[in-house]
Amino acid sequence: MLEAVQNAFRLPDLRRKILFTFGMLVIFRFAAHIPVPGVNLTALQQLFANNQLLGFLNILSGGALENFSVVAMGVYPFITASIILQLLQPLIPQLEELSKEGEAGRQKLTQYQYWLTIPLAALQAFAQAALLRQNGVLPNFSLTAYPLETLTVIVTLVAGTLFAMWLGQLITEQGIGNGISIIIFGGIVSRIPQQMTNLAQSGGFFHVLFLIVITIATIASIVVVQEAQRRIPVQYGKRVRGTKVYGGQSTHVPMRVNSAGMIPLIFASSILILPGIIAQAFLASENDVVRNIASTFYNLFNTSGSFYWVLYFLLVVAFTFFYTDTIFKQQNLPETLQRQGGFIPGIRPGKRTEEYLNTVLRRITLVGAVFLGVIAILPWLVSLLPGFGSATRSSDLLITSSGLLIVVGVVLDTMKQLEAQLLMRHYEGFIK
Repeated sequence: MLEAVQNAFRLPDLRRKILFTFGMLVIFRFAAHIPVPGVNLTALQQLFANNQLLGFLNILSGGALENFSVVAMGVYPFITASIILQLLQPLIPQLEELSKEGEAGRQKLTQYQYWLTIPLAALQAFAQAALLRQNGVLPNFSLTAYPLETLTVIVTLVAGTLFAMWLGQLITEQGIGNGISIIIFGGIVSRIPQQMTNLAQSGGFFHVLFLIVITIATIASIVVVQEAQRRIPVQYGKRVRGTKVYGGQSTHVPMRVNSAGMIPLIFASSILILPGIIAQAFLASENDVVRNIASTFYNLFNTSGSFYWVLYFLLVVAFTFFYTDTIFKQQNLPETLQRQGGFIPGIRPGKRTEEYLNTVLRRITLVGAVFLGVIAILPWLVSLLPGFGSATRSSDLLITSSGLLIVVGVVLDTMKQLEAQLLMRHYEGFIK
């Protein structure tokens, strides 16, 4: 592997891409420390110390939310827009037709995704700023009392999201790897040294060593599941055209155990965060009944309770099945095989093939869904161990479970791209 890294830096164009990627990450990390106007940093630190609902959004912002910087929302609105468009494709015929039009259709969908990102970013900027205003972080955020300051904060946050997207696009085009994922990856990894220092001060050497072992074991299991696949054999019939015979070869269709990635965790976390945020807005109500109901919901959906984590596990499993099934239907694999003259040995083309593939998909997805659920509640499981208390915080791990999925996925994808670049130039790659 070290030799492969040396080979990568010996190649001028590949070295330039790697250094360009690092340069863009440095720029993003610099922007992540520039707060928006009017932020009370002391109140912000207290909020993060007492409220764990913002932890997941902080991960997707690359760690910029804890400073409430100009890029505090990161690329989360862009990810949300992407998910919304994917789910709308089966429902809107025009979008489904665009997805089948090749490169031109994908470019049009990407353009729609950028347009949808702007209103989503503005909506999320207003919601986050309003939540922070209630905790004293943005005391001058009010459309009626301070309209200019409020508009400044919203525009700044939306511009920060577009800036992060632009950096990600530059990395994708001129660097190595998926730019959006690389930016999130950089924010997660940059927090590891500080996290290790905090854990060493609070728990000691053996505490940190145990967490390192858990982290390594989790990474290994994620790699195994992420790369695991069920290969469905496919046979193509022979076709005679004139004096030439085409087809007749055998191949396979890879069906991944975890084809949903970390999307189910985003869905589940977004749903679980919402009740707590809404309840928090009514905690200061003068009506005792409203205040008691809000307090009950806030405690129920707080990460310190078992209800939150059990529901989190169930939602992740459910969303894994839902998202995998939705994406598989969009691919329309049975019809594609039949159109190309391919068939699964022993299975009739058409309806029988569709039923067979759906059965196989649900069986292997069950393994992937349960695995994602366990990874999602890993902080809670660690907190149940003796000596770890009942904090159930994301800070109980070197990297959060969601962060681990992102880190492993980005590293694997980047290594595959470097592997392809090296093999194309007749060098040995990372995987031997």
